[in-house]
Amino acid sequence: MQRPCIVIVAGETSGDNLAAGLIKALQVRKPHWRFAGIAGPAMVAAGCEAWAAAEALAVMGLFDVLRHLPRLLRLRRGVLARLRQERPLAFVGVDAPEFNLGLAARLVGTSFPVIQYVSPQVWAWRSGRVRKMAKTLQLVLCLLPFEKKFYDGHGLAADFVGHPLADRLPLVADRAAARHALALPLEGEWIALLPGSRVAEVLRLADDFVAAAERLTVLRPDVRFMAPMANAAARQVFEAALAARPVIAAKVTLFDGRSSEVLTACNCVLVASGTATLETLLCKRPMVVAYKLGRATAWLARRHQGQFRSLFHR
Repeated sequence: MQRPCIVIVAGETSGDNLAAGLIKALQVRKPHWRFAGIAGPAMVAAGCEAWAAAEALAVMGLFDVLRHLPRLLRLRRGVLARLRQERPLAFVGVDAPEFNLGLAARLVGTSFPVIQYVSPQVWAWRSGRVRKMAKTLQLVLCLLPFEKKFYDGHGLAADFVGHPLADRLPLVADRAAARHALALPLEGEWIALLPGSRVAEVLRLADDFVAAAERLTVLRPDVRFMAPMANAAARQVFEAALAARPVIAAKVTLFDGRSSEVLTACNCVLVASGTATLETLLCKRPMVVAYKLGRATAWLARRHQGQFRSLFHR
């Protein structure tokens, strides 16, 4: 007899890590359960069967989404077919709201609960989405405490579960211990560079991050840099950007993962907007947050600045 299954769909590194933590926590209580879905390396390491790689959902920007739309629709159809065949105990969408909430809408009437882990920012913009969510979801697992109150007011069950990073990172950041663990000198100024986890994101930001580092060395010749790479693909892109500027490349130390240690060891941070900003905050390091849209999306945003402003202030 096949073991009971939980199907989980996660996108990107942050979702992969959250889902892996969820799997491990559930395994403690229900060691006989299986897990399957769209999974990243952390989920696979936790024992999840991967129907597709989480990287498949790592698409950013309006026009990039349109370019990948046929592939994403095929992927969604495939997941729906597997869900109907699997008939799991529950479906859990982890972040990736564009994909997961669209999937949830097609699961209305199924025999298993549909859960969203990580609330989309409906409390900040496009609040009308909550009405559709109330019709398609049975539960939202919230990272922030005020989100539960928001959903309670709209008749959608929600639980505040907190962010695993807050449990994992110590209240007091020990820079000396982090530098020792990374085999770095205890003295000197180090700036951490975190250009993102999605390949498209790193492609857009890598050159600017490296150029910023080069500019900083002119102002502060003794400063050094370290960069935790979220995955092998991101590292390859960032290494290419460094290779184009060999003078600064010699002053940048790359790490595979280990972002929390890097953030604790550094003096300040240049970071791509996203989950890494929360990690930087919890490591109690000052940061400069950067982001860069694709050319087509940036052009559209400039042409419709007024509409975008009104959208965010509704």
